[in-house]
Amino acid sequence: MQEEKRTKVKKGWLAVRVGLEGEEGGFRRFVIPIAYLHHPHFTRLLEAAREVYGFRSSGPLKLPCSVDDFLHLRWLIERESHHSHSLHHLHSFPLHSC
Repeated sequence: MQEEKRTKVKKGWLAVRVGLEGEEGGFRRFVIPIAYLHHPHFTRLLEAAREVYGFRSSGPLKLPCSVDDFLHLRWLIERESHHSHSLHHLHSFPLHSC
């Protein structure tokens, strides 16, 4: 399977496997920026992963959500990031994340 093929992940990025047990298509691999780990929406997903899979894992981090929900979450994070960048550019003052 091509999904299982291990590829090197660039510095500052993280490989994750997204899917639900029994979901059609199984798990899908994504490479995301490490900065996502600090986003509140993503933090909730990490907590769910800890509850479902525990702390021990071999290979990419498994996230217990549908691929569609993950794609929506990624879109929300990117939209918020772009919005914050636009505000910073327009107002010319630094914005600090909480």
